Amino acid sequence: MSCSGETIEANDEFIQIKPMILNQLKKAKYGVADHGTVELCHWTKKSFRNEGDCYKHKFYGISTHRCMEFSPAGMFCENRCVYCWRPMEFYSAMQMPSEKVAPPEVILSKLMEERERLIMGHYGDVKSDKKKIDESLLPSHYAISLSGEPTMYPQLPELIKYLKQLPATKSIFLVTNGQEPDMLERLRDEDALPTQLYLSTNAPNEEVFKLVNRPKYKDAWERWNASLDILSKLDNTRSVLRITLIRGHNETDQLIPQYTEMVNRGNVHFIEIKSYMHVGRSANRLAYSDMLYMSEVRHFSSELANQSGMYSVMDESDISKIVILQNKKRFIDRWISAYADTN
Repeated sequence: MSCSGETIEANDEFIQIKPMILNQLKKAKYGVADHGTVELCHWTKKSFRNEGDCYKHKFYGISTHRCMEFSPAGMFCENRCVYCWRPMEFYSAMQMPSEKVAPPEVILSKLMEERERLIMGHYGDVKSDKKKIDESLLPSHYAISLSGEPTMYPQLPELIKYLKQLPATKSIFLVTNGQEPDMLERLRDEDALPTQLYLSTNAPNEEVFKLVNRPKYKDAWERWNASLDILSKLDNTRSVLRITLIRGHNETDQLIPQYTEMVNRGNVHFIEIKSYMHVGRSANRLAYSDMLYMSEVRHFSSELANQSGMYSVMDESDISKIVILQNKKRFIDRWISAYADTN
Protein backbone atom coordinates (compact mmCIF):
# COMPACT_ATOMS: atom_id res chain seq x y z
CA MET A 1 0.00 0.00 0.00
CA SER A 2 1.48 3.33 -1.00
CA CYS A 3 1.73 6.48 1.07
CA SER A 4 -0.51 8.54 -1.22
CA GLY A 5 -3.24 9.07 1.38
CA GLU A 6 -4.62 12.34 2.60
CA THR A 7 -2.24 13.02 5.44
CA ILE A 8 1.24 12.37 4.11
CA GLU A 9 3.20 12.86 0.94
CA ALA A 10 6.68 11.88 -0.21
CA ASN A 11 9.00 14.53 -1.55
CA ASP A 12 12.31 13.77 -3.23
CA GLU A 13 13.84 12.96 0.14
CA PHE A 14 11.59 11.95 3.06
CA ILE A 15 7.90 11.38 3.77
CA GLN A 16 6.23 14.64 4.78
CA ILE A 17 3.03 15.39 6.66
CA LYS A 18 0.85 17.45 4.34
CA PRO A 19 0.57 21.22 4.98
CA MET A 20 -3.10 21.25 6.03
CA ILE A 21 -2.52 18.59 8.69
CA LEU A 22 0.81 20.13 9.64
CA ASN A 23 -0.91 23.42 10.43
CA GLN A 24 -3.51 21.70 12.59
CA LEU A 25 -0.82 19.81 14.50
CA LYS A 26 1.13 23.00 15.14
CA LYS A 27 -2.02 24.70 16.42
CA ALA A 28 -2.30 21.79 18.86
CA LYS A 29 1.27 22.55 20.04
CA TYR A 30 2.97 19.65 18.30
CA GLY A 31 6.43 19.95 16.85
CA VAL A 32 6.68 18.25 13.46
CA ALA A 33 9.69 17.15 11.42
CA ASP A 34 9.22 15.12 8.25
CA HIS A 35 7.04 12.18 9.45
CA GLY A 36 7.94 12.61 13.14
CA THR A 37 6.12 14.45 15.92
CA VAL A 38 7.07 15.73 19.36
CA GLU A 39 5.10 17.39 22.16
CA LEU A 40 5.48 18.72 25.68
CA CYS A 41 2.97 16.77 27.70
CA HIS A 42 0.74 18.20 30.40
CA TRP A 43 2.95 16.80 33.16
CA THR A 44 6.16 18.20 31.71
CA LYS A 45 4.64 21.67 31.81
CA LYS A 46 3.41 21.13 35.39
CA SER A 47 6.86 19.92 36.38
CA PHE A 48 8.39 23.15 35.03
CA ARG A 49 6.23 24.98 37.59
CA ASN A 50 6.88 22.45 40.38
CA GLU A 51 3.19 21.53 40.39
CA GLY A 52 3.58 17.77 40.18
CA ASP A 53 5.13 14.97 38.14
CA CYS A 54 3.91 12.24 35.82
CA TYR A 55 2.99 8.87 37.32
CA LYS A 56 6.08 7.46 35.60
CA HIS A 57 8.10 9.49 38.07
CA LYS A 58 6.18 8.04 41.01
CA PHE A 59 6.23 4.46 39.71
CA TYR A 60 9.68 4.23 38.13
CA GLY A 61 11.70 7.34 39.06
CA ILE A 62 11.63 9.04 35.64
CA SER A 63 12.54 12.75 35.61
CA THR A 64 9.38 14.29 34.18
CA HIS A 65 10.95 17.55 33.03
CA ARG A 66 13.73 15.70 31.20
CA CYS A 67 11.39 13.37 29.31
CA MET A 68 11.11 13.74 25.53
CA GLU A 69 7.86 12.26 24.21
CA PHE A 70 7.94 11.75 20.47
CA SER A 71 7.04 9.47 17.61
CA PRO A 72 8.92 8.64 14.40
CA ALA A 73 5.56 7.68 12.82
CA GLY A 74 3.32 10.59 13.74
CA MET A 75 0.54 9.98 11.22
CA PHE A 76 0.76 6.22 10.83
CA CYS A 77 -1.24 3.64 12.76
CA GLU A 78 -2.98 0.32 12.07
CA ASN A 79 -5.78 0.92 14.61
CA ARG A 80 -8.41 3.59 15.17
CA CYS A 81 -8.87 3.07 18.91
CA VAL A 82 -12.10 4.52 20.26
CA TYR A 83 -10.32 6.03 23.29
CA CYS A 84 -7.39 7.61 21.41
CA TRP A 85 -6.99 11.31 22.17
CA ARG A 86 -4.44 11.82 19.41
CA PRO A 87 -5.36 13.11 15.91
CA MET A 88 -6.01 9.65 14.47
CA GLU A 89 -8.67 11.01 12.12
CA PHE A 90 -5.77 12.25 10.00
CA TYR A 91 -4.15 8.81 9.64
CA SER A 92 -4.42 7.24 6.21
CA ALA A 93 -1.33 5.25 5.18
CA MET A 94 -0.61 1.78 6.52
CA GLN A 95 3.06 1.52 5.56
CA MET A 96 6.22 3.59 5.74
CA PRO A 97 8.42 2.74 2.71
CA SER A 98 11.94 2.23 4.04
CA GLU A 99 13.47 4.22 1.19
CA LYS A 100 11.39 7.28 2.12
CA VAL A 101 11.89 7.54 5.89
CA ALA A 102 14.30 9.90 7.61
CA PRO A 103 17.18 8.12 9.37
CA PRO A 104 17.32 8.30 13.18
CA GLU A 105 20.01 10.96 13.47
CA VAL A 106 18.15 13.24 11.04
CA ILE A 107 14.70 12.90 12.58
CA LEU A 108 16.04 13.17 16.16
CA SER A 109 18.02 16.29 15.34
CA LYS A 110 14.98 17.97 13.82
CA LEU A 111 12.63 16.89 16.61
CA MET A 112 15.10 18.13 19.22
CA GLU A 113 14.98 21.53 17.56
CA GLU A 114 11.19 21.46 17.54
CA ARG A 115 11.11 20.46 21.20
CA GLU A 116 13.52 23.24 22.13
CA ARG A 117 11.24 25.71 20.35
CA LEU A 118 8.27 24.45 22.39
CA ILE A 119 10.27 24.74 25.61
CA MET A 120 11.54 28.29 25.03
CA GLY A 121 8.18 29.90 25.65
CA HIS A 122 8.17 28.60 29.22
CA TYR A 123 11.10 30.80 30.19
CA GLY A 124 8.66 33.69 30.14
CA ASP A 125 6.40 32.08 32.75
CA VAL A 126 7.22 33.65 36.12
CA LYS A 127 6.06 30.45 37.84
CA SER A 128 8.56 28.30 35.97
CA ASP A 129 11.64 26.78 37.59
CA LYS A 130 14.37 28.08 35.26
CA LYS A 131 16.83 25.40 36.41
CA LYS A 132 14.36 22.68 35.41
CA ILE A 133 13.81 24.29 32.02
CA ASP A 134 17.57 24.45 31.46
CA GLU A 135 17.85 20.76 32.34
CA SER A 136 14.91 19.84 30.12
CA LEU A 137 16.81 20.93 27.02
CA LEU A 138 18.96 17.82 27.37
CA PRO A 139 16.59 14.84 27.72
CA SER A 140 17.56 11.88 29.88
CA HIS A 141 14.40 9.87 29.17
CA TYR A 142 12.73 9.16 25.84
CA ALA A 143 9.11 8.06 25.57
CA ILE A 144 8.50 6.76 22.05
CA SER A 145 4.74 6.89 22.38
CA LEU A 146 3.18 10.06 21.02
CA SER A 147 0.84 9.96 18.01
CA GLY A 148 0.91 7.06 15.57
CA GLU A 149 2.44 3.60 15.99
CA PRO A 150 6.25 3.73 16.32
CA THR A 151 6.84 0.09 15.38
CA MET A 152 5.77 0.99 11.83
CA TYR A 153 9.00 3.03 11.46
CA PRO A 154 11.36 0.71 9.53
CA GLN A 155 14.49 2.03 11.24
CA LEU A 156 13.21 1.68 14.82
CA PRO A 157 16.09 -0.63 15.92
CA GLU A 158 18.59 1.93 14.64
CA LEU A 159 16.67 4.72 16.37
CA ILE A 160 16.74 3.00 19.77
CA LYS A 161 20.45 2.19 19.40
CA TYR A 162 21.10 5.81 18.50
CA LEU A 163 19.27 7.01 21.61
CA LYS A 164 21.14 4.53 23.81
CA GLN A 165 24.52 5.90 22.77
CA LEU A 166 23.66 9.51 23.62
CA PRO A 167 25.62 10.42 26.80
CA ALA A 168 22.65 11.80 28.77
CA THR A 169 20.26 8.91 28.07
CA LYS A 170 19.12 7.01 31.16
CA SER A 171 16.03 5.22 29.84
CA ILE A 172 13.87 4.64 26.78
CA PHE A 173 10.21 3.61 26.90
CA LEU A 174 8.47 2.23 23.82
CA VAL A 175 4.68 1.83 23.57
CA THR A 176 3.20 -0.43 20.91
CA ASN A 177 -0.28 -1.57 19.93
CA GLY A 178 1.11 -5.01 19.10
CA GLN A 179 0.30 -4.94 15.39
CA GLU A 180 3.90 -5.36 14.27
CA PRO A 181 5.25 -8.49 16.01
CA ASP A 182 7.95 -8.80 13.34
CA MET A 183 9.39 -5.48 14.49
CA LEU A 184 9.44 -6.67 18.10
CA GLU A 185 11.42 -9.69 16.94
CA ARG A 186 13.82 -7.38 15.12
CA LEU A 187 14.34 -5.30 18.27
CA ARG A 188 15.13 -8.51 20.16
CA ASP A 189 17.38 -10.02 17.51
CA GLU A 190 19.26 -6.77 16.78
CA ASP A 191 19.93 -6.03 20.47
CA ALA A 192 17.80 -2.89 20.21
CA LEU A 193 15.22 -3.39 22.94
CA PRO A 194 14.20 -0.29 24.92
CA THR A 195 14.55 -0.01 28.69
CA GLN A 196 10.82 -0.63 29.07
CA LEU A 197 8.43 -2.06 26.47
CA TYR A 198 4.68 -1.44 26.74
CA LEU A 199 1.96 -3.42 25.02
CA SER A 200 -1.46 -1.74 24.90
CA THR A 201 -3.87 -4.34 26.30
CA ASN A 202 -7.47 -3.23 26.09
CA ALA A 203 -9.40 -6.43 25.47
CA PRO A 204 -9.38 -10.02 26.72
CA ASN A 205 -11.04 -11.46 23.61
CA GLU A 206 -11.37 -10.75 19.90
CA GLU A 207 -14.87 -9.29 20.09
CA VAL A 208 -13.91 -6.64 22.64
CA PHE A 209 -10.61 -6.08 20.83
CA LYS A 210 -12.41 -5.05 17.66
CA LEU A 211 -14.87 -2.89 19.60
CA VAL A 212 -12.17 -0.92 21.42
CA ASN A 213 -9.24 -0.90 18.97
CA ARG A 214 -11.07 -0.73 15.64
CA PRO A 215 -8.18 -2.41 13.82
CA LYS A 216 -7.51 -2.08 10.12
CA TYR A 217 -5.81 -5.44 9.72
CA LYS A 218 -8.07 -8.46 9.37
CA ASP A 219 -5.65 -10.56 11.44
CA ALA A 220 -5.18 -7.86 14.09
CA TRP A 221 -6.12 -10.13 17.01
CA GLU A 222 -3.62 -12.76 15.89
CA ARG A 223 -0.92 -10.09 15.48
CA TRP A 224 -1.57 -8.79 18.99
CA ASN A 225 -1.37 -12.26 20.53
CA ALA A 226 1.90 -12.91 18.71
CA SER A 227 3.27 -9.73 20.30
CA LEU A 228 2.11 -10.86 23.75
CA ASP A 229 3.91 -14.17 23.30
CA ILE A 230 7.09 -12.34 22.32
CA LEU A 231 6.91 -10.15 25.44
CA SER A 232 6.52 -13.21 27.65
CA LYS A 233 9.95 -14.43 26.58
CA LEU A 234 11.95 -11.19 26.55
CA ASP A 235 14.77 -10.97 29.10
CA ASN A 236 16.67 -7.81 28.14
CA THR A 237 13.91 -5.30 28.74
CA ARG A 238 11.29 -4.48 31.34
CA SER A 239 7.84 -5.44 30.04
CA VAL A 240 4.49 -3.82 30.78
CA LEU A 241 0.86 -4.39 29.81
CA ARG A 242 -1.16 -1.17 29.80
CA ILE A 243 -4.91 -1.71 30.22
CA THR A 244 -7.20 1.25 29.51
CA LEU A 245 -10.67 0.68 30.98
CA ILE A 246 -13.72 2.25 29.33
CA ARG A 247 -17.16 2.07 30.86
CA GLY A 248 -19.49 -0.17 28.88
CA HIS A 249 -16.68 -1.51 26.72
CA ASN A 250 -14.08 -3.62 28.53
CA GLU A 251 -14.30 -3.13 32.30
CA THR A 252 -16.87 -5.60 33.67
CA ASP A 253 -16.12 -8.17 36.37
CA GLN A 254 -17.28 -10.89 33.97
CA LEU A 255 -14.24 -10.22 31.78
CA ILE A 256 -11.66 -10.41 34.57
CA PRO A 257 -11.14 -14.21 34.32
CA GLN A 258 -10.30 -13.76 30.63
CA TYR A 259 -7.94 -10.90 31.43
CA THR A 260 -6.36 -13.10 34.10
CA GLU A 261 -5.61 -15.88 31.65
CA MET A 262 -4.13 -13.33 29.25
CA VAL A 263 -1.87 -11.53 31.72
CA ASN A 264 -0.60 -14.78 33.20
CA ARG A 265 0.35 -15.92 29.71
CA GLY A 266 2.14 -12.63 29.11
CA ASN A 267 4.06 -12.93 32.41
CA VAL A 268 5.24 -9.32 32.14
CA HIS A 269 7.00 -7.39 34.92
CA PHE A 270 4.26 -4.79 35.45
CA ILE A 271 0.63 -4.15 34.57
CA GLU A 272 -0.66 -0.58 34.45
CA ILE A 273 -4.44 -0.39 34.76
CA LYS A 274 -5.95 3.00 34.12
CA SER A 275 -9.25 4.66 33.37
CA TYR A 276 -10.01 6.14 29.99
CA MET A 277 -9.58 9.92 30.22
CA HIS A 278 -12.08 12.19 28.48
CA VAL A 279 -9.54 14.44 26.77
CA GLY A 280 -8.49 15.49 23.28
CA ARG A 281 -10.21 14.02 20.26
CA SER A 282 -11.57 11.04 22.19
CA ALA A 283 -14.27 13.42 23.46
CA ASN A 284 -15.80 13.25 19.97
CA ARG A 285 -16.33 9.49 20.36
CA LEU A 286 -16.88 8.82 24.05
CA ALA A 287 -18.75 10.53 26.88
CA TYR A 288 -17.37 12.00 30.09
CA SER A 289 -19.30 9.30 31.95
CA ASP A 290 -17.23 6.63 30.17
CA MET A 291 -14.38 7.39 32.58
CA LEU A 292 -14.17 5.14 35.63
CA TYR A 293 -13.96 6.33 39.21
CA MET A 294 -10.68 5.61 40.94
CA SER A 295 -12.52 3.23 43.25
CA GLU A 296 -13.58 1.20 40.20
CA VAL A 297 -10.01 1.07 38.89
CA ARG A 298 -8.86 -0.14 42.31
CA HIS A 299 -11.57 -2.82 42.36
CA PHE A 300 -10.70 -4.12 38.89
CA SER A 301 -6.98 -4.11 39.74
CA SER A 302 -7.34 -5.94 43.03
CA GLU A 303 -9.61 -8.55 41.46
CA LEU A 304 -7.18 -9.12 38.62
CA ALA A 305 -4.28 -9.41 41.05
CA ASN A 306 -6.17 -11.85 43.28
CA GLN A 307 -7.34 -14.05 40.43
CA SER A 308 -3.94 -14.11 38.74
CA GLY A 309 -2.03 -15.35 41.75
CA MET A 310 1.07 -13.84 40.13
CA TYR A 311 0.61 -10.09 40.64
CA SER A 312 0.17 -7.75 43.57
CA VAL A 313 -0.70 -4.06 43.77
CA MET A 314 2.53 -2.04 43.80
CA ASP A 315 1.33 1.58 43.73
CA GLU A 316 -1.28 3.95 42.37
CA SER A 317 -1.77 7.50 41.15
CA ASP A 318 -5.15 8.92 42.10
CA ILE A 319 -4.92 12.01 39.88
CA SER A 320 -4.13 9.87 36.81
CA LYS A 321 -6.64 7.15 37.79
CA ILE A 322 -4.07 4.40 37.48
CA VAL A 323 -3.02 1.37 39.53
CA ILE A 324 0.13 -0.62 38.85
CA LEU A 325 0.59 -4.33 39.55
CA GLN A 326 3.96 -6.01 39.95
CA ASN A 327 4.85 -9.58 39.04
CA LYS A 328 5.72 -11.46 42.23
CA LYS A 329 7.20 -14.46 40.43
CA ARG A 330 9.16 -12.60 37.74
CA PHE A 331 10.22 -9.84 40.11
CA ILE A 332 12.26 -6.83 39.01
CA ASP A 333 13.04 -3.63 40.91
CA ARG A 334 10.55 -0.90 40.10
CA TRP A 335 13.18 1.86 39.91
CA ILE A 336 14.74 2.52 36.53
CA SER A 337 18.02 3.59 38.15
CA ALA A 338 18.37 0.19 39.81
CA TYR A 339 17.71 -1.54 36.50
CA ALA A 340 20.23 0.66 34.68
CA ASP A 341 22.93 -0.09 37.26
CA THR A 342 22.70 -3.82 36.52
CA ASN A 343 22.40 -3.62 32.70
